[in-house]
Amino acid sequence: MNTPPSFIESAFADPASLAAAARLRVVLVGTQHPGNIGAAARALKTMGLARLVLVAPEDYPAEEAYRRAAGADDLLGDAPVVDTLAEAVADCHLVLGCTARSRRVQLEEHAPRQAAAVAVARAAAGGEVALVFGRERTGLSNEELQLCHAAVHIPANPGYSSLNLAAAVQVLAYELRLALLEGAAPATAEPVHPDEVPASHAHMEGFFTQLGDTLDAIDFHKGRTPDSAMRKLRRLFAKAQLNEQEVRLLRGILADAQRMARLAGGGGTGSLS
Repeated sequence: MNTPPSFIESAFADPASLAAAARLRVVLVGTQHPGNIGAAARALKTMGLARLVLVAPEDYPAEEAYRRAAGADDLLGDAPVVDTLAEAVADCHLVLGCTARSRRVQLEEHAPRQAAAVAVARAAAGGEVALVFGRERTGLSNEELQLCHAAVHIPANPGYSSLNLAAAVQVLAYELRLALLEGAAPATAEPVHPDEVPASHAHMEGFFTQLGDTLDAIDFHKGRTPDSAMRKLRRLFAKAQLNEQEVRLLRGILADAQRMARLAGGGGTGSLS
């Protein structure tokens, strides 16, 4: 984790809140209008947050983004630009997807205040946290929502729920600031054993890839589409909040299952990706 910029240090007097703020990132996926990127950076900086990640923006860098940033140029300059959401959240332990409507991907849903409390608590415990916002017109795809642990829904006026992307970022940034100002509980004084470190997003995605390969190898789906089963399994293991040791144990079991399937002529190749 990089040293937080000086404006964050002045934004939070409590050292625990300062540390938690530095572990919070906002991820914008497929943003279509560069002005929204600049306005989102401005929204974050006004609330004392500094980490912005851009996933495959359609028009960036752009002068309009810096105009709309209104002094938050440093956030834009420091914002990594990556190709996929999986890359943007690979080291995260909690990923919250902001969505305007219900989709086929069923996720636990939080209101903004509840989401902020959960995010700050996880960050205060040492975890990296991402709040993910999708495209202006279509939001996050089902595949992208599958990479999230829970959804965040802003309860806007149902008669006119068209909320600008930067405005949505401002709502969540404000709630995060309130949660941080209330005081982030410091992490336990006892050192965490390396095996007890929560599994990162990248570790969990490797597990899910191997799980899918194994289910194919043992013909679990029996000709049915695997999508429904994998969505349910993703939700189940997300609730379990596995640590790295538990993921290694499960992957060892899957590796043996793959090996036995090959010996039995099941045809599964599988991999420890």
